[in-house]
Amino acid sequence: MSSTANPPADAPRLRRSLTLWDLILYGIIVIQPVAPMSVFGVLSDRGHGHVVTTILIALVAMLFTAISYGRMARAYPSAGSAFTYVGQEINPALGYVTGWSMVMDYMLNPIICTIWCSQQAHVFAPGVPYWAWAVFFALVFTLLNIQGVKTSARVNSALAAGMGVVIAIFFVVAARYILGNPHDSAGFYTRPFYDPSLWNTKAVLGGTSIAVLTYIGFDGISTLSEEAENPRRNILLATVLTCVVIGILSAVEVYVAQLIWPASQPFPDVDTAFVHVAGRAWKPMFGIIGFTLLVANFGSGMGSQIGAARLLYGMGRSNALPKSFFGVVDAKHRVPRNNVLFVGAIALIGAFVMSYGLGAEMLNFGALIAFMGVNAAAFMRYVVREQKRTLSFVVPPVLGFVICLLLWLSLSPKAKIAGAIWMVVGIAFGAWKTRGFRGDLVNFDLPADEAEEKL
Repeated sequence: MSSTANPPADAPRLRRSLTLWDLILYGIIVIQPVAPMSVFGVLSDRGHGHVVTTILIALVAMLFTAISYGRMARAYPSAGSAFTYVGQEINPALGYVTGWSMVMDYMLNPIICTIWCSQQAHVFAPGVPYWAWAVFFALVFTLLNIQGVKTSARVNSALAAGMGVVIAIFFVVAARYILGNPHDSAGFYTRPFYDPSLWNTKAVLGGTSIAVLTYIGFDGISTLSEEAENPRRNILLATVLTCVVIGILSAVEVYVAQLIWPASQPFPDVDTAFVHVAGRAWKPMFGIIGFTLLVANFGSGMGSQIGAARLLYGMGRSNALPKSFFGVVDAKHRVPRNNVLFVGAIALIGAFVMSYGLGAEMLNFGALIAFMGVNAAAFMRYVVREQKRTLSFVVPPVLGFVICLLLWLSLSPKAKIAGAIWMVVGIAFGAWKTRGFRGDLVNFDLPADEAEEKL
């Protein structure tokens, strides 16, 4: 678990230019401020109408893992994220396995966002074929990210502002609809949290396992540690605050939606339930929400490509992947340009050979492995080695690991099979690279933390 010397001073490096606000915006865009809208119908069906409750329980669950991520980013302000944390604190080989699982997660997100955006754009403009939209979105994601991380941050700010306006409009028309229609009793406003006639603990817990997906993506903040100002402080704050903001916003969105469309009334289409809810509140909102979801997936696709490129950079610099290609930073824009191009090419290919459903199922396989790894690394560093055995240090990693393990075990057989194939390929590559694991698999090369000098 030793670290090699820092790279030469004249070698291109990532630039620390992201503020705390930039990091929070990045996290919100990757997760999407409209995240619960696409799964609202599924959550309502699975949780017997208690969507708000499942969202809030999931928030508490994810906060444990978010705290572990933030604390590990303090110790290792590195672009490798979970790959670095596990490799340094537990074992380099396990770090490699964690990184490989994260690669699947991070590579799949741009793919499914490209697929979703292309399909939705084709609905809006059916005269343009799907393949043309796929090429368009893959190119736009890539070109914007090549321009540098500050360009991406400015685009994130614009996207967040646009989605914020739409959400605000939805709240206004929803309030007008709710207040302008009669209600059966005072319990009308509390039923989304607890409805005695529909409550089923097992169903609510099952819905919570799906609601956790609303928060997946917050870990991408830690991949920007080398480009963040004062990462030892800001990464932890940004990770936790992003989860809190998304959780509260999501809870309010689904609460209003449940007041408009009570759980006792079936949806015309479970997959597009929220769009129908918005249309009931105000007919033009049907198309507005559809377009907003397109914008949200655009921002998520672009943001997740950043995270994937920096994860590959961390693994390439550490020699887990070919360093001459993956461990290089462009001297002009200070971004890992090769990796951005590589992820863009994979996203385009995946848009033609993979379905959205399979990609979404597989995404959680890698994410939950990474979450378990980070919680285990946080436990090893702070509880075992530094012996900070207070509840604030013991509870988050332990509960975070257990919850993620239970969710991982609940994945569908198809996702487990596809994920297992991906892991076998990665382990086989590691075996070939080290001649049967006889050599060093990973050479961690952590840069000096420039922000540390300011503390």
